[in-house]
Amino acid sequence: MNSRLTRKGLGFSKELPMHRAAAKWEDAIYNLTRTHKSLRVDLTGPLNGQPGRRWKRQTPAMAAGLTEKVWSTEELLRTVPTTNT
Repeated sequence: MNSRLTRKGLGFSKELPMHRAAAKWEDAIYNLTRTHKSLRVDLTGPLNGQPGRRWKRQTPAMAAGLTEKVWSTEELLRTVPTTNT
């Protein structure tokens, strides 16, 4: 959860550009690095049988078909962001 959206505390954004940057960072972390149990794929079907594994963990970006792997935070920091105009 983005603390800048809750109460005026340590995470309070005084300027709109800083608030937007924090929101974009939180969205990227949520969609690219965090796997969600509700999005996992069952690997025990007839076409996906892999010994020793039952589930494939997925991020929201993987479920939407935007990426094929779980990103690390380091990979995310090394990626050049595109600007929204």
